[in-house]
Amino acid sequence: MSSQRPLVGVICDRRMLGHHPFHVVGEKYCTAIVQGAGCLPVALPVLGGDDDVPGWLDRLDGLLLTGSPSNVEPHRYQGQPSRPGTLHDPERDRVSLAIVPAAVECGLPLMAICRGFQEVNVAFGGSLHQAVHELPGFGNHKEDSSAPLDAQYGPSHEVRFTPGGLLARLTGRADAMVNSVHSQGVDRLAGALAVEAVAPDGLIEAFAVRDAPGFTLAVQWHPEWKVRDNQLSMAIFGAFGAAARRYHAR
Repeated sequence: MSSQRPLVGVICDRRMLGHHPFHVVGEKYCTAIVQGAGCLPVALPVLGGDDDVPGWLDRLDGLLLTGSPSNVEPHRYQGQPSRPGTLHDPERDRVSLAIVPAAVECGLPLMAICRGFQEVNVAFGGSLHQAVHELPGFGNHKEDSSAPLDAQYGPSHEVRFTPGGLLARLTGRADAMVNSVHSQGVDRLAGALAVEAVAPDGLIEAFAVRDAPGFTLAVQWHPEWKVRDNQLSMAIFGAFGAAARRYHAR
């Protein structure tokens, strides 16, 4: 039966480990796909750029864009150059920014988290703040990197769901507490996107692709963290998995 479960592609990061490049995927994302969505994860190496996209879309039942320590290169959204020492992943940028609109167009279920959330906004023409915590009027959305992981990924602030939106329908709620592990955020939201949730300081925390033919949801927080322990996370991954099963059945 396991071979019949939908396949969810998980975008890789390209990292130098020692003297060699590796294509890597965080285990917590794969675990959430299995435990929360009931699907099978498959890593998508960022080797050939957009040349690989049509072949992937023919074989996948869903697509997950993960979080990452790296940031989208600012030239992708006409932003100012990053500060020295900022980690970038141009190979991932090239693949993710090509696959997002193609996946949405063909109705492939799409879920995006943190960096993935930012990639979707950039792919559709939006822009990013590079250091939200330094901007007047915004709170500190970064984690305390010296704290234990459970504290870093613990509840940090409330998000308010858009009435009648996907998250409101999935949860039957108007708001929820989420973790906050990021320094970048949405500056200008792309016109193709519809807000699904906002933080108390007004920062956009979730959106969907307006008029997409399939399931789409992008969130700034990390629902993959200990997915089974969080009702909101299970609702999100459950809906994503259900969409992947419908797509697979077609």
